[in-house]
Amino acid sequence: MNSYQLSVAVQARFLPEQSDPTGRQYAFAYTITIRNTGTVAAQLISRHWVITDGENTIQEVAGLGVVGNQPLLAPGEQFEYTSWAVIATPAGSMRGEYFCVAEDGTRFEAPIAEFGLAMPRTLH
Repeated sequence: MNSYQLSVAVQARFLPEQSDPTGRQYAFAYTITIRNTGTVAAQLISRHWVITDGENTIQEVAGLGVVGNQPLLAPGEQFEYTSWAVIATPAGSMRGEYFCVAEDGTRFEAPIAEFGLAMPRTLH
């Protein structure tokens, strides 16, 4: 088992009340659960997202922490937060990574696997 490891689980959902299809704005919320699956306490320092819409337009977002926090997770602990993204098409995807520092000073990345953003199909 890797001493330095965070697992990342994602649930995304469409936000119809925050979206404006006529203005090409499709809003999505995503809830992230980060769990320290390693053997050493680790702190999430920063994030990097690559957000791609259905026309392959890419937005990159980077910054310190997540929702104003830089959680320090002991082995087995988890941190959950919800954030959002807006894209110009009804479907797209996100992927990225978290940059972390372990208690012993080791720096490592926790990858965030690509996940889909999709407006549910509606019947007319």
